Amino acid sequence: MSPPPHHRPRGFRNPWPDSQPTGVAGLLKWMVVDRLTQRRPPDPPPSVFARARPTFDSPRADPDRLAATWVGHSTFLLQIGGLNVLTDPMWGERASPLPFAGPRRWVPPGIDFDALPPIDVVLQSHDHYDHLDSPTVRRLARRHPDAVWLAPLGLRRWLERHGVRSVVERDWWEEAPIGAPGELAALGARATCVPAQHFSGRWIAGRNRTLWCGWALRAGRHALLFAGDTGRHPEFARIAERCGPFDLALLPIGAYEPRWFMRPVHCDPSDAVAAYTELTGGVEGRRCVLAAMHWGTFKLTDEPMDEPPRRMRAAWRGAGLADASLWTPAHGETRNVGE
Repeated sequence: MSPPPHHRPRGFRNPWPDSQPTGVAGLLKWMVVDRLTQRRPPDPPPSVFARARPTFDSPRADPDRLAATWVGHSTFLLQIGGLNVLTDPMWGERASPLPFAGPRRWVPPGIDFDALPPIDVVLQSHDHYDHLDSPTVRRLARRHPDAVWLAPLGLRRWLERHGVRSVVERDWWEEAPIGAPGELAALGARATCVPAQHFSGRWIAGRNRTLWCGWALRAGRHALLFAGDTGRHPEFARIAERCGPFDLALLPIGAYEPRWFMRPVHCDPSDAVAAYTELTGGVEGRRCVLAAMHWGTFKLTDEPMDEPPRRMRAAWRGAGLADASLWTPAHGETRNVGE
């Protein structure tokens, strides 16, 4: 049997046309040539980003409730089917291998780490520093040792070295158990590792040795999609067909400029609207809420920090979608979905 198209010898790839990241040459052109010859628009002061008071239930929400609280960047606390779930947990001050350099957090985490409820599941999308933070992983492993970490292929050993006891690795389209047999089965909880268009690697060497993904999660009477860190790819409709319909879709909208460099790996607001339309089937799918993530927390690219939500609202309304189905949260804001 031939390997899946996203596999390659000693690693992984994006299997679709025009989906490959630009690579080191492109990175150097952006960081050296573009930034020396082109003026970047100014950023607002960090004070423009409001921090809301979280209103999640602790220790757990009712099993019929679906709620999401934005911690920042791609980190959410999700309460679904009686479970407490974290996505790409990041409480670090910098998205960097160095404690004194690299992108620094603009807004404090929307939930104080010590205020987290008991965590049952962590959904990990890939290994980049703004999504997989060593100090955060160690803190979670100590504070919530029974949490099950769902991760794409290749991350088990790294997570175990950082103290995680229970790691479940999956390839694209594979389902994952949640919890010990019999403990959570009554909730009908299951997760599916789904395709994303991105890349991996914590250093220039060893790039794409581990997989990247999103996660579809169904528990109780609700379902959600955490799309991971991704550019627009052709599988969103198939994800909905196999794992939907969804009540909530966590989609990235930021870190998109310069577009010639970021297009393969990061959605911009127009891409996010297109992905949502494919996930929901257009007008008939408006009951699904889009939660906008991957913006307003770390300065990673060249667009102003406050631009993504403005462009997102304009693209949303331009597509004729209902305002109530778009959520661009404040840090710490909680939203109840599907009630």
